[in-house]
Amino acid sequence: MKHEMKIALTFQKQLYTLFFIVILSLVRGVTYSYEIGIALEPPLAILAVSFCADTYTQELASRRSEIQRLYPMKKRIYSIYKRLVISELFLLSAAAFGYGLFFFFQNPGTTGINQTDTGSEMCQFLLYFAAAAVTLAFWGLLSNLLSCLFRSMWIGIGVCLILWLITNSSFANRCFGAFNLFSYSFRAVENSSDFSWIYGKIVCICMGITAVAVLPKIIEKRG
Repeated sequence: MKHEMKIALTFQKQLYTLFFIVILSLVRGVTYSYEIGIALEPPLAILAVSFCADTYTQELASRRSEIQRLYPMKKRIYSIYKRLVISELFLLSAAAFGYGLFFFFQNPGTTGINQTDTGSEMCQFLLYFAAAAVTLAFWGLLSNLLSCLFRSMWIGIGVCLILWLITNSSFANRCFGAFNLFSYSFRAVENSSDFSWIYGKIVCICMGITAVAVLPKIIEKRG
């Protein structure tokens, strides 16, 4: 596990993740705390894409693929899955840290729409945390899958960015509504009892499970 952690969490990745989160919490203005999740979710998707895209392709770049080919396929796949889990847990920790930084740097109000007490504030954070976990997992898995398919992290990142631009838009919100990949960011914040945005996260989960299922076949064919 230490070996996989060393590969997945390089110093450069940890550094630019911290830099990204700090800068975002400084420049992305929010007035009320319910806006923090909206401010964080789309950028976190971009972070996951860039962070996880080279999970497997770095083996090709470093010439370790010749050694990897000597291992049984199950061991190779298990190694990639472990790196993805390590990466996603680190990114999720960064997402929680970023939420706190918005309070530290900007001190947003907690008396906005449907916010009355500490309990509702904690509930709001937990909902954000769950949405962020799904978002990070989906975009991280997708970028790694596409990078393996095309044997290039840059193509994987590029395709993900195109999908990100399409889905993170008012056009996609009008077309897909609650089933949009960024349904949490486009949710009706004035109606705290409306959880229809969960449908969009279910779509992400289903697509993520599909990515996990087809990854071994892609590596076997393309790896």
